[in-house]
Amino acid sequence: MFAELHVKSHYSFLCGASSPEELVYQAASLGYSAVAITDECSFAGVVKAYKASRECGLKLVIGSEFLVSTDESKSDEKLKLILLAPNRTAYSEISALITKGRRRSAKGEYALSINDLQFGLQHCLAIWLPNKLEKSIDANEQYGRVLKQCFKDRLWLGVELFWHSDDYRQYSYKEQLSLNLSINMVACNDVHMHCKSRKPLQDTLTAIRLKTTVQKLGLRRQVNAERYLKPLKILQHQYPAALLQEAFKIAELCDFSMGELRYEYPQEVVPSGLSPLEYLKQITEQGAALRWPNGVPNKVHKLIEHELAVIAEMQYEYYFLTVYDIVAFARSRNILCQGRGSAANSCICYCLYITEVDPNSNELLFERFISKERNEPPDIDVDFESQRREEVIQY
Repeated sequence: MFAELHVKSHYSFLCGASSPEELVYQAASLGYSAVAITDECSFAGVVKAYKASRECGLKLVIGSEFLVSTDESKSDEKLKLILLAPNRTAYSEISALITKGRRRSAKGEYALSINDLQFGLQHCLAIWLPNKLEKSIDANEQYGRVLKQCFKDRLWLGVELFWHSDDYRQYSYKEQLSLNLSINMVACNDVHMHCKSRKPLQDTLTAIRLKTTVQKLGLRRQVNAERYLKPLKILQHQYPAALLQEAFKIAELCDFSMGELRYEYPQEVVPSGLSPLEYLKQITEQGAALRWPNGVPNKVHKLIEHELAVIAEMQYEYYFLTVYDIVAFARSRNILCQGRGSAANSCICYCLYITEVDPNSNELLFERFISKERNEPPDIDVDFESQRREEVIQY
């Protein structure tokens, strides 16, 4: 059993040469137990990978690769780490790290230092890919000890073999490093493509990234086509069985699925002591009293009861309350706004001053806005005056 835990898709721009779908389908066809999509400082490819994994029944592990500066004064010296999400909390932690690295850099770039690993990653699994032997023998032990302090028993030492002439020497060094640091080794392959035939494309992408031609790449291109999803027989010949088994064990620790994610509405839109439905009913009735100061028509009462029942059944209370909160903010600042579209068929939207179509004077069809049979979330479109839209966005 084997799970590939280090895979870049073409969402690692000008690096990966295969789509997330191609990688997932190929891993499934090869009999892998799982595959991780670990694009560099990005989750961009995981949604398509998730859809493909559901179609073919392969377990998908969510993660990301990071190049981390070891010293802020030496930007050329980097640690390579793969962070994997065993649960939803770890997914949030990796998301926050991606955001941190991207926000402090120009678009398309990111910057992280080893200090950024000290806090906020208590649930992630980490695979460390040490620098080559000739680059930093003593430094690797030092970095390994720092990483072990950060990740405790959630740290592994990644071994990647590509049939290079110094594979044996590099493996022997990493084996000794793992013994010195008491870190288990795991096999992974820095996959850039789902099959060997993508190597010319991968070389072309490398040339574009480095702003040169394929002919002039020289040693800057990968020396062979080994960064692909390999058949299990080749892997068994290339790696000790224990390292392949360790990859399987790590994948087994990862139970997080993209299917767990839902939009999380702000909890603060509901006052303490009230349920979302109770509060929505309360402000709807208050709005109705303002719309019809001489008494709310019986027709409107029935419409409100019907709409509240559907909203409660579909669990859309927080959505209505969030839109109401945004519109109320805009009106409190005298920012012109107006709801439009199918939301105008809702009596509740009218009572909340989101729309301006009087349901008592019109025969409106609420099901054009929300339908249980269609089972789709509602869509309340609100226009804000262009000169002050940024105020609303910031709020």
